[in-house]
Amino acid sequence: MMYRRRRSFDVVVHFTAYFHPHIQIQKRNLVNVKLKWVKDTVIDPVVSNGVQLKATCTLVSLIASNPDFSLPIYHLSRHRGQLGLPSDLKVSTFLRRYPNIFQEFYCPDSRGTPVPWYKLSPEALGVYHQEMHCVYGDCYVDILNRLRKLLMLTKQRLLPLQTIDQLRWDLGLPYDYESKLVMKHPDLFSIVKIPNERVGVKLLVWDDSLAVSNLESRISNQLEKNEALSFPIGFPRGFGLKRKCMEWLNEWQKLPYTSPYVDASHLDPRTDVSEKRVVGVFHELLHLTILKKMERKNVSNLRGPLEMPQKFTKAFERHPGIFYISKKGATQTVVLREAYDRGQLIEKHPLADIWEKYSSMMRNGLLDRSRGLYKKERKACEGELVKIPFKGRRGGFEFESVTESDCDLLSEYESDETGREL
Repeated sequence: MMYRRRRSFDVVVHFTAYFHPHIQIQKRNLVNVKLKWVKDTVIDPVVSNGVQLKATCTLVSLIASNPDFSLPIYHLSRHRGQLGLPSDLKVSTFLRRYPNIFQEFYCPDSRGTPVPWYKLSPEALGVYHQEMHCVYGDCYVDILNRLRKLLMLTKQRLLPLQTIDQLRWDLGLPYDYESKLVMKHPDLFSIVKIPNERVGVKLLVWDDSLAVSNLESRISNQLEKNEALSFPIGFPRGFGLKRKCMEWLNEWQKLPYTSPYVDASHLDPRTDVSEKRVVGVFHELLHLTILKKMERKNVSNLRGPLEMPQKFTKAFERHPGIFYISKKGATQTVVLREAYDRGQLIEKHPLADIWEKYSSMMRNGLLDRSRGLYKKERKACEGELVKIPFKGRRGGFEFESVTESDCDLLSEYESDETGREL
């Protein structure tokens, strides 16, 4: 009886496919496959260095946003949620690791108490100017299009500013992208009010030329032959894949590829076809980033705008040949495997080359600190108190001494990630 029912179903499927080729039959259910996580000792150091680099770049942007190129520690600490630092690491401790980037001096507060301030060193300021020349010059259109494509991935072409803030550095957006990027293009973007008294950025114009995924643009020959698009896959050393899993993966790669820029509401989330679309969205999202990696919690925050099913980030664990989940640091980071070869980016964005200069300065700063250079400079600057009038980018504030806060300003959403590795 079971055989006859199955045969009858197959006849219906073939009949429908023949007379209605535009209807996609999703007869393949989601296969329950569990693949083990294997530590990648080549990619993990890249992630560890990236956490420190992101914090440095963000702090440089914050300090440079003030006309005097200097800010007090309590103002910088208010933005620790954007830095991605471990909760037990103070911002001041991090700043003092790199005296060749962040120069410390003291100013009295309203009660005469010395308060540490930080300014950029001449070398760091020079690298920052190179970064801004890249962002607003050579790579302006590229970075602008990354924001447009991100919004095109969402159902309503809309994202809260807070969500974009979380992805700002990953996408290569400048610190003041709201005023110097979004508001400079009223023909493309609109600042709108969204529920819960929040503000969002809405894309006004859809561009078909941008609605092409990285995978589609690279494998155009398969599209011409009407073949299913397959994702580049690579496993690290020591990863043993069972024969059944390999067979499932080969069949999964042959399934239809649904572009992340088209409406996929017709797909049944319980099928492998739908999962391949989810993987395609992740694949495109990571390709929009400069370093081809992103914190897992930030991806989780996009579930609503991308209209993803519950626990959709489980696709990372089911496809370790496409994505690698690094557990280094205080969070989990998703890395696109195909983008790296022996720990190095295969295709480097100009911004990545500039950020590498910050990395080099950070290594030198740690070396100088270990030699005791910082202690001599700090002892000298503690004897000098300088009073600096300050006016912030978004309005002034009273000059008072405030202790560092460990609050996370970007903790609106919950994450489905579990576990971490120090």
